[in-house]
Formats: sequence, C-alpha cells, structure tokens
Amino acid sequence: PFDGQAPPQEMEDEEYEEDEEEEAEGGKKISPFEPAEKGKIKSPFDENGVAGSKKEKLPLTWENVQLVLDELRPYLQNDGGDCKIVEIDGPIVRLELQGSCSSCSSSATTMKMGIERTLAERIPEISEVVAVMPNQEAITEKGIQDVLDGIRPFLSVSGGTIELDEYFDDKSHPTISLKMSGPPLKSMAVRMEIVNRMKRKFPLVQDVDIKAADADDRAL
Repeated sequence: PFDGQAPPQEMEDEEYEEDEEEEAEGGKKISPFEPAEKGKIKSPFDENGVAGSKKEKLPLTWENVQLVLDELRPYLQNDGGDCKIVEIDGPIVRLELQGSCSSCSSSATTMKMGIERTLAERIPEISEVVAVMPNQEAITEKGIQDVLDGIRPFLSVSGGTIELDEYFDDKSHPTISLKMSGPPLKSMAVRMEIVNRMKRKFPLVQDVDIKAADADDRAL
C-alpha cells in the first residue's frame, strides 16, 4: 500500500538487509488505520509508532494537539479525509472531521481507536476527543418537532403518541428524551426507527431516551 521502490535484483544481501532495517525503523509511514501486509495490523502504539513509547509526552496545548494531528494527517488524507481542531474545552478536544471522514461509516472507530487513543497517549491530559461534523444542524426544539411530525402519523394509526420530554444540547454529550404512549411503545422496531431518525437529523446526539408517557404505559 506504500510507494517505496523495491531494491534492484543485483543489490547485495547485506545492503538489502540494511534497507529492511530502515523501513522497520520508520523509513516508511505506518498507518494506524490500515491493515498491513499479511493481514497484520500496525499499531500506532508500537515502540516506533505515532503514539509509541519512544515519543515524548506533551502538555495539553493547541499547538501540541496540532503537532500530533499533523503526524496522523497523512494517513487520513490518504483515504480522502482530514480533521481540524474546533475547540479545546478543558480536557476535551473537539475535532471537525472533513472529507471522507465526515461521511464514512467507520468514522466513529477511526476517531476512538485511532485519533483519540493517539492524542491521549501523547497528551495524557486529554480525557476525550469529540467529533464535530461540518455544517451540522444545531439541536433545537423546532428541529426535534420536525422529526416527530414525520413520525406521528404512523404512530397514530395504531393508537400511539409521542412528545418531546426534554433535551440537553451539552457539547460533550447531547441527549434527547421523548415520551411515547400506546401499543407502539412495546415495539423495538418502532423505537429503533425513532432513534435512527433523530440521529440522522442530529449526528452528534449520543442518547435518545424513549420513556412511557404515563403509568399505564409503564406497566406494559
């Protein structure tokens, strides 16, 4: 997957071995996100990796977060993605995922297993890295009601209702709480559809909680 040239056939064995050692010591970029040859995964936490034990630990500053991201950026860009710092709020770093990273189904894994782990290893003060999608819609009561208005006609057919209980537009853990009544409350498929619609509208929402609207429904 890399662009290094194979050694000439006439290269002496000793020279070839030296070349291999150079590659193992970092002559080529080792992606923390891509499978390596022969099905093995190259970890960024290997001794010589981006977040390896030989790398010095850094204090939490904008410049140092940028420094570590610059080391990871070639691997993201290789897959058509990128990221940039949006905000550093205490120990929480918010990054905007760009390009293919903003729409990739594996972006959550890339963020948690790649970017977050690497940043936390190099900068131990970091407790969490949160993804921010470009041009994402802010969570508002009107936006939530728009989603519910698209759901209500289907619920009403089977005697169900749904209302907004409350929402928290917390930057690190935004949540939405809903109250539902009637037979649809017992359907896991209906509940999952509601959760999925909310998360499609507001990608950063962590939890969509659906509660029974009254005591009779809670007894179901």
